[in-house]
Amino acid sequence: MARPQATHSLLVDDAKVRVTRWDFAPGAETGWHRHGMDYVITTLTPCTFLMEEPGGESRRVDMPAGESYRRDEGVEHNVVNGGPEPMSFVEVELKH
Repeated sequence: MARPQATHSLLVDDAKVRVTRWDFAPGAETGWHRHGMDYVITTLTPCTFLMEEPGGESRRVDMPAGESYRRDEGVEHNVVNGGPEPMSFVEVELKH
């Protein structure tokens, strides 16, 4: 059964950063993607991330609203809302 797609809104896209808001219904996913830039995620709501990773691995990450994490370019994954409530976060991609 296909998952619903997460929705996103581009908030800023200039010479230095790309800022995108992501909104997920329960069970929604981004689809598989590879990050072409370093990035920072800040949760707007509590988030229950199901991170599907290459090789068939997956892991769950629970984060409260207002928390952040940073990753380097090259991360490849599919992000799924693994919880029963809608979730949202802002992604800031750092252009070199």
